[in-house]
Amino acid sequence: MELAYVTVIGAAIGALIRYLVPGRRAYGLLLLPALAAGVTAAVWVGLVWLGWKFDGGWIWAVSLAAAAVASVVTALLVVRFRETADQRLLHHLSGGRA
Repeated sequence: MELAYVTVIGAAIGALIRYLVPGRRAYGLLLLPALAAGVTAAVWVGLVWLGWKFDGGWIWAVSLAAAAVASVVTALLVVRFRETADQRLLHHLSGGRA
């Protein structure tokens, strides 16, 4: 049951980070929440397999921190790569005039 709770909290962290990191127009509304939920669940399950107790505080902290880090890194990289790709496409479509 805790896995469901931590996954929902991870998705909420991803949604919050979407509005804290600039450039959110470069990617979709659900990218960061879905990524954060997936990372949170994967880290949680991995830590449980390693023997961490599901009712301890550290498993919560590590799982949610991993979601936050993955969301911030993804948001920053997607914005950078999207801007570069858009500039290349504009140059290609304009025949080199833009």
